[in-house]
Amino acid sequence: MTAIQTRPPARPEARNRIWDAGPLTKAVLAFALVLSAFPIYYMFIMATRTNEEAIDVPPPMLPGGHLGENIERLLATEDAYFLTGLVNSAVVAVTVTLSVVLISTLAGFAFAKLRFRGSKILLGLILVTMMVPLQQMGVVPLYELMVNLGWTGQLKAVILPFLVNGFGVFMMTQYATQAVPDELVEAARVDGASTMRIYANVILPALRPGMAVLALLVFMQTWNEFMWPLIVLNPDNPVVQTSIAALNQAHGTDYVMLFTGTAASVLPLFVVFVAFGRQIVGGLMEGAVKA
Repeated sequence: MTAIQTRPPARPEARNRIWDAGPLTKAVLAFALVLSAFPIYYMFIMATRTNEEAIDVPPPMLPGGHLGENIERLLATEDAYFLTGLVNSAVVAVTVTLSVVLISTLAGFAFAKLRFRGSKILLGLILVTMMVPLQQMGVVPLYELMVNLGWTGQLKAVILPFLVNGFGVFMMTQYATQAVPDELVEAARVDGASTMRIYANVILPALRPGMAVLALLVFMQTWNEFMWPLIVLNPDNPVVQTSIAALNQAHGTDYVMLFTGTAASVLPLFVVFVAFGRQIVGGLMEGAVKA
């Protein structure tokens, strides 16, 4: 059974609606873009400068020639374990993202297209978990659980609590409801497809844009997680956010090193967006056009 195209592509005129905006709207959008991008640009500029140049007035606005030197100093710093933090964050973020996307698509398919007793109650309970700050309220019992399991100081203590995401389940449920007609699922059943084959050959192809958006959101959230890793991990086995915090404590006046560490910490997010940008924008535009 081959993957089936579930909806026609977005109309060209719908895609071009954004270009029909007036000059004032375009000017406001351009100003917002510059205002949002300038701090990131300035951060990378400072990562290529020396501390003496960083405190110049007016500050430098063009790249310098000290990026390699600053990166070497950053990686050689023994207080922050920055390289270990980068690797740990990559392992945690990728594992959590794959788990959340897989479980969310399976649960979304079940809630949207399968009929079983108690489905609405279970979905309601998932929505309740989105309304309650479980991480903040449950940090003490969760930490006690990690201590009893002997997982403190290990990456699995950071991974396990985030393998399932209520928002992801709800998002994929709504996406599957809108993207896949019930008739398509019934036709696949008439053809003799099993539930898992329907999921693999019918549901997943239709959910790819939504999965890309969800993966980016989860990856960013996990990569930027700070409080729980700070509580449960040791200083010599950090994630990148706790490495930056340690760097700030040990080298608070070394502004260039702080800028370099921050720039290195956000670089993987740019790589992820570039790699999945087409799917992400397609998923967002598809939802906007449908609305």
